[in-house]
Amino acid sequence: MAKEENKVAQLRRRAFIEELREHLEQVKQLQNSKGGQVTKAAQELGNELEELGQWLNARFNELVRLLEISAELNKGVLLDDVLSRIYTFFREVIPYDRIGCALIDDEQKNVTAYWAKFTYDNQPQISAGYSAPLAGSSLARIISTGKPRILNDLEAYLAEHPDSESTRKIVAEGIRSSLTCPLLADGKPVGFLFFSSKDKYTYDGLHQEVFLYIASQVAHLIEKSRLYQEIVDLNQKLVEMNLQLEEKASRDVLTGLYNRGAIMEFLQQRLASEADSIAVAMLDIDHFKQVNDVHGHAQGDLVLRGVATAARKVIPITGRLGRYGGEEFLLILPSCSKESAVEVAEAIRRAVMNQPFETAKGLLNVTISIGVAHHLEMGDIGSLNALLELADQRLYRAKESGRNKVVADEIPKN
Repeated sequence: MAKEENKVAQLRRRAFIEELREHLEQVKQLQNSKGGQVTKAAQELGNELEELGQWLNARFNELVRLLEISAELNKGVLLDDVLSRIYTFFREVIPYDRIGCALIDDEQKNVTAYWAKFTYDNQPQISAGYSAPLAGSSLARIISTGKPRILNDLEAYLAEHPDSESTRKIVAEGIRSSLTCPLLADGKPVGFLFFSSKDKYTYDGLHQEVFLYIASQVAHLIEKSRLYQEIVDLNQKLVEMNLQLEEKASRDVLTGLYNRGAIMEFLQQRLASEADSIAVAMLDIDHFKQVNDVHGHAQGDLVLRGVATAARKVIPITGRLGRYGGEEFLLILPSCSKESAVEVAEAIRRAVMNQPFETAKGLLNVTISIGVAHHLEMGDIGSLNALLELADQRLYRAKESGRNKVVADEIPKN
């Protein structure tokens, strides 16, 4: 679309230049017909036509560049991308040391700084999030007129308006002149673009029509990008909610640990990617049936949660603990040697043993038995089921040899 507009503009430009040349030729012929005696009026006419041609040529080049910039801006989708493109491409049309963008909220009550980029090293005084009421401000007057505002001497403006906090801040950054463009999308105020310079009178004599064109383009792009950003943010929220639902579905309701399905899936994944360094441990609460029979199932639930909490405090961050079933737990230790796995198991056993539970019948001491196995022990039959079977056998031997033990081989360790 921009290319077609450029072609039409070029054709119009050529036609106009040819017409100017014809007029100039007529002036020259008039001069020659009078034997070189050219009237002052004819000379002035020729000069004015030449100046007009140069001015129109410059305006044409300016408008063509604006069309090219508009095409570049339309490549941006998210708001930050659009603003970054403005900073990059507008320098050829507008001089600046700083560009800022502020957005008006949906209630049209406040203006909030959203983005800024600058060429200097001074500490920014107006950062993203800085907000001020719109009503009664000079920005409100800019919105009402719909025209850009040029302040060629910000220090003088601050002297006349000492209560202007934003002006005081921007002057403190070293800015001395500014151009503020209202952003209106289909008549709706959406914000402002601030072009700022460290020199005074930078924007004196510039054509406001250029800035109105830019502001119109940018306003619609901002509205488009804000809408797209809302869609992106909404999609991100949906992704996060979905992850939360998946996480909730993978957890045991009572203990908060991974449930059996989730912990088994994790083990399968780790075996597939790290089959040479996986250790597992089967944990079982000793005499748990007796806890339920003597103290009740509510107390049994407290014991299950307490054991889970104690174990979580000592397992490494890479470990995963899940409730395997009833009073039995499965611990998976990726990238872990057998010796390190035994140390972790011992830490869990001691943590549970040293955590008595209060009951209506006094303190209740609980212990656990643990069987540890490592994938390297399995040889060619190192399947998931075989690994769990070995850990379960060692858990059984820990129970048989007196409980409250960790068994990682044939000889129980306590």
